[in-house]
Amino acid sequence: MRLKGRVWKFGDNIDTDVIIPARYLSSTDPTILGDHCMEPLDPSFSKKVKKGDIIIGGFNFGCGSSREHAPIAISALGIPLIIAKSFARIFYRNAFNKGLALLEADIFDEIDQGEEIVVDLSTGIIKWGLNEVKAKSIPPFMVELVNEGGLINYLRKKLEEENEKI
Repeated sequence: MRLKGRVWKFGDNIDTDVIIPARYLSSTDPTILGDHCMEPLDPSFSKKVKKGDIIIGGFNFGCGSSREHAPIAISALGIPLIIAKSFARIFYRNAFNKGLALLEADIFDEIDQGEEIVVDLSTGIIKWGLNEVKAKSIPPFMVELVNEGGLINYLRKKLEEENEKI
């Protein structure tokens, strides 16, 4: 899977309360969650971001509470990928379960906000300008989860395939 998008940068320790503030957790509507994504850091973020844009983060992206609302809010804006130096483990799994791709690479200081990057998700190659970096590989199964739109869709497809064999 090849992704191309404009970069939005958020630093170290971006927690789930920053990604989607707790006061909006009574909703599971992706549109509502997306409207308030990153609101504490940039109240107009959801209005400025475009489908296909990519978030670049620092250390420990997605720390804090275990809430599926955070990757849902990001995905609702059309953001297909976050690249960060590291991710909180529960956020990492929740993101893939919801179909949001994550790559670990220490490129925060190398890329400017608004710069365009190209990412090959299956190889982990990230390109911008004349630069190229290989991110930490993700297992092929996790790439499949993203390609299918998350764990539920992936499992639904597998069940359908099994039922066709019967």
